[in-house]
Amino acid sequence: MEAPQAQLRGPDPALASVARGSAVEVLRAFTRLGLTSFGGPVAHLGYFRTEFVERRRWLDDRGFSDLVALCQFLPGPASSQVGMALGLARAGWAGALMAWIGFTLPSALALIAFAYGIARWQQLAESGWVHGLKVAAVAVVAQAVWGMARALCPDRLRAGLAVGTALLVLALPSALSQLAAIALAGLVGGWWLKLPQQPPAAHLVFGVSRAAGFAALATLLLLLAGLPLLAAATGSPFWQLVDGFHRTGALVFGGGHVVLPLLQEVVVPTGAVSSSDFLAGYGAAQAVPGPLFSFAAYLGAVTPGPLPGWLGGLVFLVVIFVPAFLLLVGALPFWDRLRQRDAVQAAMAGVNAGVVGILLAALYDPVWTSAIHTRADFAIALAAFALLVVARLSPVLVVLLAALAGWALPG
Repeated sequence: MEAPQAQLRGPDPALASVARGSAVEVLRAFTRLGLTSFGGPVAHLGYFRTEFVERRRWLDDRGFSDLVALCQFLPGPASSQVGMALGLARAGWAGALMAWIGFTLPSALALIAFAYGIARWQQLAESGWVHGLKVAAVAVVAQAVWGMARALCPDRLRAGLAVGTALLVLALPSALSQLAAIALAGLVGGWWLKLPQQPPAAHLVFGVSRAAGFAALATLLLLLAGLPLLAAATGSPFWQLVDGFHRTGALVFGGGHVVLPLLQEVVVPTGAVSSSDFLAGYGAAQAVPGPLFSFAAYLGAVTPGPLPGWLGGLVFLVVIFVPAFLLLVGALPFWDRLRQRDAVQAAMAGVNAGVVGILLAALYDPVWTSAIHTRADFAIALAAFALLVVARLSPVLVVLLAALAGWALPG
């Protein structure tokens, strides 16, 4: 099958087809980014722009901005979806796969290695430096709530949606209540929010047909409906986890940190992963480059079942990313028309405000309740938050300092 051809459409006739390349070229470029892209999804997009707009000139600023807008509109890890779309534009379906592998695998392998350390030395999970990782997670999630609230809740209605969502999730802690809260926030936003009309912009056309888009969306809906039925019919904990990881990948709005409360509801209440191991892995995920969704590889590696260790890590890593790819392919043929609908924009603004509330609830439980036990813990978390928000230090450095403080200070 011939790879799809990406083009830039817009008022400027000089915006010609994006030059084609090879899957190997895409793999090399994204592996380099997967090894060096620290700092979270916003930083990742900055790295992507430098690499592919300024250095390699695979596309221009207008095309890149429009692609970023699409991936921020969709559920899923925005930076990874931008990467897969760039790979698709450059080298077709193989390019999309190579972009995902190159950007994701380095962090996934590092977290799987960390999982082996937790599993082999049980006392490691209770060590001071691992406790420091849990405390660092408090600061990282607090920073995410702070930044997302400022960007996504700029008015009273959206701030109220965030607070209401947090109260609902805290009062009824379950995966179902999270889904209901997101849906309710979207309905309220679509009904009451009035947003300024988004102006037309140049956009990339990837050669993905409407038939392919419909097929991708139909596959996603089939999985969302079929996996819960399969899990219920078999009673298998493995298929319940597959369903939970897949559902999480389809429902993450607003940023990678939102994966925390959704995955916590999948693995901790069932006993598949202890709360201590969960937060230790989440803290470690802040210290590696690449997408935060790689946290799924850690959870898959520490979860007992028919696919333990590295194999389980890789399987659950794939499972959580499948919805992101299907949503991307499904949206590409329809994006320009969809983004201009006022009701769709307002509903998504409401959903994003609800996501802030879900993350705010997660900041308290399980992040705060599992990590902050003493005054020293609170002091470390407060210092880490100040270093992130005020001093604007790299999250990697802050996490390492928190781990060192957890090791040095008495429990």
